[in-house]
Amino acid sequence: MKTALISVYNKTGIIEFAQELIDLGWNILASDGTAKILKEAGFSVLNVSDLVGAPILGHRVVTLSREIHAGLLAKDEDAVELNNLGIRRIDLVCVDFYPLKEEIKNPNATRESVIEKTDIGGPTLLRSAAKGLRIVICDPEDRKKVLEWLKSGEPEREKFLDFLAAKAEYLVAKYAMDPARYHSKNNYERIFGEKISDCKYGENGWQKASLYSSGTNDLLALDKFKLIEGASPSYNNLCDIDRLLQTITHIAAVFSDKKIAIAVKHGNPCGAAVGDDPILVLQKTIDGDRRAIFGGAVMTNFPIRETEADCLNFYNLDEDVKRRILDAVIAPSFDMWAKDILSRQKGKCRLLANLALEKIDSQSIDSAPRFRFVRGGFLKQSNYNFVLDLANPRVQKYGRIETQQLDDLRLAWAIGTTSNSNTTTIVKNGQLIGNGVGQQDRVGSCSLAVLRAKTGGHNTASASAYSDSFFPFVDGVETLHQAGIKAILASSGSIRDQDTINFCQQNNIALYLIPDELGRGFFGH
Repeated sequence: MKTALISVYNKTGIIEFAQELIDLGWNILASDGTAKILKEAGFSVLNVSDLVGAPILGHRVVTLSREIHAGLLAKDEDAVELNNLGIRRIDLVCVDFYPLKEEIKNPNATRESVIEKTDIGGPTLLRSAAKGLRIVICDPEDRKKVLEWLKSGEPEREKFLDFLAAKAEYLVAKYAMDPARYHSKNNYERIFGEKISDCKYGENGWQKASLYSSGTNDLLALDKFKLIEGASPSYNNLCDIDRLLQTITHIAAVFSDKKIAIAVKHGNPCGAAVGDDPILVLQKTIDGDRRAIFGGAVMTNFPIRETEADCLNFYNLDEDVKRRILDAVIAPSFDMWAKDILSRQKGKCRLLANLALEKIDSQSIDSAPRFRFVRGGFLKQSNYNFVLDLANPRVQKYGRIETQQLDDLRLAWAIGTTSNSNTTTIVKNGQLIGNGVGQQDRVGSCSLAVLRAKTGGHNTASASAYSDSFFPFVDGVETLHQAGIKAILASSGSIRDQDTINFCQQNNIALYLIPDELGRGFFGH
């Protein structure tokens, strides 16, 4: 008879799992707490303490015994030695860990409490089981898989055991980083992930790429989006979706009760709108820049039905164009008619659904740290989680402003602060009309925003503009004034701030300034 060692902190489902093993003819060996639960359920269970002797050091050393690890590491040719030593072979280990991460997050955690919650026996059991080529279960989701595999005669044994061993080593490595970060005060860092899918290629055809998940519970994580129609998302599609999520959640943080649509090209918004009517919001988004949206990606916080799909494909097309080409549409859901309308040959329009998009608000902004690889290492910074509050007493306000212009400044901020800096963003009546991104100087971003608005057929008179940092010279403000801009949001911090203030006051432009160290909006540098 084979022996399974079970030692779990979370006892949910463990009685049912043990019963299935017993029904298959297995013996059960369990740690003290698990053994108690199983014995109360009427099972015949051997307690680890009865095998290795009484626990010592306040129960800190139980499974860390040669009787256990010899039983896990012994090879087939060691059977005689095990028998002479009176040590039983252990063929399966089912283990989870103490909740260390939760203790570290506890604001009242101490060095001693973190040490107390640091599991040593569990990770050691998993590593010994993995090295000994045993059946190793570290994820409750794998219990059913193992039982089905056993019942089906253990097909592709080596491949299956490798899968379980790799997962165990991965989870142990992740677990070990938590105390490493804590005790070093974040002096040590590492990025972990599980491959979700391979991309056909990377940014270019000669580059390889894959999507990895960090295992987060974030409902808006990319692995939570379901492909409804089309080919698998490309590397560039996934980058665009990540950028779209930054923008749409920032917009939702200041417009949580509105319908939102955004179109991006190469990661930067080329169309965006907020409102109460989904069709009107889509029309405004398309009209933001009808050239740039062609071949782009669109994200909404409302479902895409037949009427919305028709709008995306056919609204305001040039006479010689049969339909609007989109690379991806991302929404809470799609109906069957929308799928038919938006689909393209060879699956070139990817439709991705995530119901969590329908409920985004100020709590939906990504709070996880951001990493960026550089040669020889990587950079780490807190995420882009600043939310504009124009009622903040540190915001300096000059001139009279209309309610619509205030809303337009908020929308321009959410778009501009999630576009490649340097950025100047122009919004009018709840619609993005010009986004001047990625420029090396402030007046250049202002000029580009105005140019994109005008070549897109928009009237910039009385529009509102956001600058993602301060104006080092007044020339940027002069450019916006010449386009008829009547409200500007920027940060303060230039030695020539007063020149900007004076110019705006002289030309009847409402000016809102937020300190650069508080609200500068650089993104994707």
